[in-house]
Amino acid sequence: MYLDTSIISFVYADDAPEKQSLTNEFFRKYLSVYDVRVSSLVLTEIGNTNNIALRNKLKSVIEKYDLPVINAESEDQEKIFDLARMYLKERIIPQKKFDDAVHVAICVYYEFDILLSWNFRHLANIDKQIRVNAANKKQGYLKELYLLNPMEVIYED
Repeated sequence: MYLDTSIISFVYADDAPEKQSLTNEFFRKYLSVYDVRVSSLVLTEIGNTNNIALRNKLKSVIEKYDLPVINAESEDQEKIFDLARMYLKERIIPQKKFDDAVHVAICVYYEFDILLSWNFRHLANIDKQIRVNAANKKQGYLKELYLLNPMEVIYED
């Protein structure tokens, strides 16, 4: 399972208490259930946070939960960017949301099962999931990717 930056951000989203609570529940209860990773893009996006105190808190989430970070090699990175550009060209992801396309491409390239996100508009929705998987098949990437939000991976004990 791959976590995009929105998942990390909602640990401290005081303005969205329900999503914050679900995100913290995910971190408390489900990190041991799923093989969870982030990418260097997540670290870059966190590093671009203007509020220094919040930026440090977000960095601390990665450290506190010891989340493994994927760092693509240069030849892998070019293939990932090619996939991301294809999502933009096919109008699956909006032109101005290249980083969102890169999150998806990382998941596809490294054969993740799930991309977990609170970004319902550009990532975690069934329309995007269907369109991403159809485009991937045309490119020879046959493994299905599920674009989900934390509510879909939290279950009753």
